[in-house]
Amino acid sequence: MAMELATPAPAPITAPERNIILAPATVETHKKNRIQVSNTKKPLFFYVNLAKRYMQQHNEVELSALGMAITTVVTISEILKNNGLATEKKLLTSTVGMKDETKGKMIEIVLGKSDKFDSLVPPVTNGKTPEEVAKAETEAAVEVQEEAAATEA
Repeated sequence: MAMELATPAPAPITAPERNIILAPATVETHKKNRIQVSNTKKPLFFYVNLAKRYMQQHNEVELSALGMAITTVVTISEILKNNGLATEKKLLTSTVGMKDETKGKMIEIVLGKSDKFDSLVPPVTNGKTPEEVAKAETEAAVEVQEEAAATEA
């Protein structure tokens, strides 16, 4: 003969003087003007060109990176600022917890169009996405470098 155990249902918790509403955790959606930079996946000028295109479309771009890619983000930012294309709007640095309980460093830099941006960067009229344009410009720059190296040898 099997014996069944009944567990009583917990009593509802009430707060007589306050109504507490718990909102679900918000999940950050992908921002259309955010570039997550890696120092191993793409060349530096891919990100520089992509950032220019994002500034054309959204008037600002957010560059973010973790760990060793932080120097790449700072370099991209400085190239854009030194060429008169961007102004720094926001800089955020922090440490983030990793799976192996170590702490990693993170940076986010928000750049906005400079006053001279539109006169320095021609508009895109070929219907390509910013990623496609940046990739094509990077490939063209690499070809020019390879041709120059071949003629020197």
